[in-house]
Amino acid sequence: MFVKLCGMNTEAAVAAALEAGADALGFVFAPSIRRVSPAEARRLATPARGRACCVAVMLHPTAAEVSEVMQEFVPDALQTDLADEAALSLEAKRRWWPVLRSGQALPESLPSRVLFEGPVSGAGEAADWTRARSLASTTQLILAGGLHSGNVATAIRAVQPFGVDVSSGIESEPGRKCATRIQEFVRAARAAAAENPA
Repeated sequence: MFVKLCGMNTEAAVAAALEAGADALGFVFAPSIRRVSPAEARRLATPARGRACCVAVMLHPTAAEVSEVMQEFVPDALQTDLADEAALSLEAKRRWWPVLRSGQALPESLPSRVLFEGPVSGAGEAADWTRARSLASTTQLILAGGLHSGNVATAIRAVQPFGVDVSSGIESEPGRKCATRIQEFVRAARAAAAENPA
């Protein structure tokens, strides 16, 4: 089970995520209380390089914003909405994880990996698990939206995703990551995956 923890904005959050064994860390460049600058993200991600996938999380960026993030932060992957493809360079497209949202029309062909999200990122709103399960049978789907340690096992059983992604569900208050909740989430996701290995 691929586990992504999003909204990393402090050294303590990154350290807790790495200690818990997260596979990917998300750094937010979209308008958000979790937003960091490309320079901040580069510094925060230093201990994670080679240990976890460092993901640049954007929303409707301009081509200039994508270029700045790619050059300054140098992400392993770039996560933006499907509609943002026009702003991406060829290099960015090679690392792109498109975000599909509940209620959104799907493209005719899906890329090899997508993130399926609730209507608004970071708001704790659940995605449509029934639709997500259908998509998970055709592509590597990372399920996001309203997940936390109390429901991630149920979500994994229902959707059978390639991975899960969490942000607000591992916070003690909006924008403030909690080491205990990080550990609990990763542990619950791994245990659920072990119960029903692919």
